[in-house]
Amino acid sequence: MDRSRWDRWNRYRFRSAWDLDAPPAQVFAVLELPGEYPQWWPQIRRVEELDERSGAATIRSALPYSLHVTATQLLRDTRRGVLEVALRGDLDGWARWTVRARAAAGGGPRTRALYEQEVEVRRPLMRRLALPGRPVFRLNHALMMRAGRRGLEARLAGFREAV
Repeated sequence: MDRSRWDRWNRYRFRSAWDLDAPPAQVFAVLELPGEYPQWWPQIRRVEELDERSGAATIRSALPYSLHVTATQLLRDTRRGVLEVALRGDLDGWARWTVRARAAAGGGPRTRALYEQEVEVRRPLMRRLALPGRPVFRLNHALMMRAGRRGLEARLAGFREAV
């Protein structure tokens, strides 16, 4: 198999849409603080601020290994509800949150938080397991996103109760 075809197996695109019962500004306010992610997202094990625009993160989901990435802010647009970072390390690429108001039955505040990510795996073991491991890696990501959504919902509910 030629190298370019093999490399395609190490590239991933992910997209998750979370509908949340909270105002967009509140959702954005939580998502724009990555240093607090470990408090509500179990798979984000550690975030260390490196400077005002970047940080190092350790991520571990269901599989028995941790990923280490450095995230550098590319865009923070409060008005448009967009947060975007470049990722380097075990994963190279980018990730983006887009937060928008969404109509809700009953008139309460409702938000759609769209998470998009395009990355290439750089971790050597994951690259060697690219073909047989791909479905497992995708499932691992889905489990992480499900837990993240639950954690964010609980975090937002805690804010509503405090008001």
